[in-house]
Amino acid sequence: MRKLRIAVFASGSGSNFQAISDAVHNGTLDADLQLLVCDRPQAQVVQRAKQADVPVFAFLPKTYSGREAYESEILTLLNEKEIDLIVLAGYMRILTPVLVEPFYGRMINIHPSLLPAFPGVRGIAQALEYGVKMTGVTVHYVDGGLDSGPIIAQRAVDVQEDDTEDSLAERIHAVEHELLPLAIGWIAAGRVKLDGRRVTVSS
Repeated sequence: MRKLRIAVFASGSGSNFQAISDAVHNGTLDADLQLLVCDRPQAQVVQRAKQADVPVFAFLPKTYSGREAYESEILTLLNEKEIDLIVLAGYMRILTPVLVEPFYGRMINIHPSLLPAFPGVRGIAQALEYGVKMTGVTVHYVDGGLDSGPIIAQRAVDVQEDDTEDSLAERIHAVEHELLPLAIGWIAAGRVKLDGRRVTVSS
């Protein structure tokens, strides 16, 4: 039985990509990291992937006629590599049905809040602005909405009285780096079941 074949989509520094790569390398995640997809060829995550000997598909969205055009090219590549799971790890582009539909139930995202609270790109800042005493991290399936898919795993992070966006982000990212490889491991082991909006993880 072959290992789960993963493609990671990322746009920035790639710290979650690194966490996945490290977990695969040290044997705590029994999966094959097959591909990085990045919409910013100069992003740090591209260098991380090259250092880890992970193939990279880096593209400039503005050179395509639209999102569907570059997603169609990505979909072809994913099928060629027989990708089982897409992991969105700081990928800052809205996906279309071109990718979401064929990979529904096989595409996950990590978000820096306890969804459904504070979806979108400013989850950490919104939590501080709202004055919550607790926020956290969510790993969820992607359904085409804004951070609205069924939830696989969550972990809470306390908000401290003197927190800034940077200090809170640092603690949230540390939790992300633990929770995302863990959730991928559950999927790789066949422990995750999706039934409507309900996700169960067997022991």
